[in-house]
Amino acid sequence: MLTRAVILTLALSLTSACVYKIDVPQGNYLEQKEIDKLQVGMTKEQVKYILGNPVIRDSFNNDTWYYVYEFLSGKGEEFDKRKRLTLRFEQEVLASAEGDFEIKEGFYIPIQ
Repeated sequence: MLTRAVILTLALSLTSACVYKIDVPQGNYLEQKEIDKLQVGMTKEQVKYILGNPVIRDSFNNDTWYYVYEFLSGKGEEFDKRKRLTLRFEQEVLASAEGDFEIKEGFYIPIQ
């Protein structure tokens, strides 16, 4: 009887020591198909419609927007994902894009 009690106590203490960690996604999750829709000459409103609000707007320059995404796995795997996209506007229209996404050739064709 005492042995069962000790085993049960040990089993319960071991299961309560397990910690569940959740996956932590932060920022703007963007896909390449969304980036492909961007074109030079788009207004800020058009860009927001496609990508959503940027995570960061430059405090000193309202014409630079940063889209940042970070995913940290809670399963202890070596799987961390980080992506960024920086957009620059000139005279309230999109002028350039750079970051961890492929910028298609069609991006540089201004919208009419």
